[in-house]
Amino acid sequence: MEKEKVKAFWDSQPCGTRDIPHPEGSVAWFDAITRKRYKLEPFISKYARFDQWYDKKVLEIGCGVGTDLFQFVKAEAKAVGIDLSPRSVSVTKQRFQISRAEAGILIADAENLPFKDNEFDLAYSWGVLHHTPNPEKAVQEIYRVTRPGGQICVMLYHRYSLVALQLYLRFGLFSFKPFRSLKEIISLHQESPGTKAYTITEARQMFSMFKPVEIEIVLTPYDLRYWRDRYLPRWVGKLVPEYLGWFIIIQGQKPQEGLR
Repeated sequence: MEKEKVKAFWDSQPCGTRDIPHPEGSVAWFDAITRKRYKLEPFISKYARFDQWYDKKVLEIGCGVGTDLFQFVKAEAKAVGIDLSPRSVSVTKQRFQISRAEAGILIADAENLPFKDNEFDLAYSWGVLHHTPNPEKAVQEIYRVTRPGGQICVMLYHRYSLVALQLYLRFGLFSFKPFRSLKEIISLHQESPGTKAYTITEARQMFSMFKPVEIEIVLTPYDLRYWRDRYLPRWVGKLVPEYLGWFIIIQGQKPQEGLR
């Protein structure tokens, strides 16, 4: 039932589509989604390294409306995108049809990937795994389908961040519930039901089978948001410690056979 609720949430509002002032499915709609995504998260390309996957097999777990998936395809990667949301998959297919681009796009569950072992050179997931009920199972699946020597790039939410503090103030302290935990508040009030956020230690443990694994925290505009789509100036971010950022970026490599 929890997974059905997650699917229903993203079917009702595919990721990144809120407040886009163009007809759904139009070229202008997709262009506006792309501009907004990379304006708010310009660091995505630093971690995804779209242009480095030419002729490589790339799997995106949770492709949403296909914005990042399209960048991999533009770089001529052999890309496959999955999403739990049928509406998101439908919209992504429409995007690729309009652009006459090709990728494998299908409805699938991150916890039960419909692929062979050791199939992909890169497994990529940006802000998705914290929405599935059993992220640990999803990570095991990512490990299974990534080839030995293959790489991963995953973004998860950070529990001890300014975004989490904002949520605590709104739904904890200012709601006269000061003893509510961050886990509970994030689960109930951040995007789809059951959303999770992690500490660095928890993230490192979850991805410990990848060696080496590198973990970074990224301060985002969302940490500096003071009202819906209103953000403090970027220079304010220079005064805030990076470790209070909302995004944890995990990059790692699946060991060669026998080296795990």
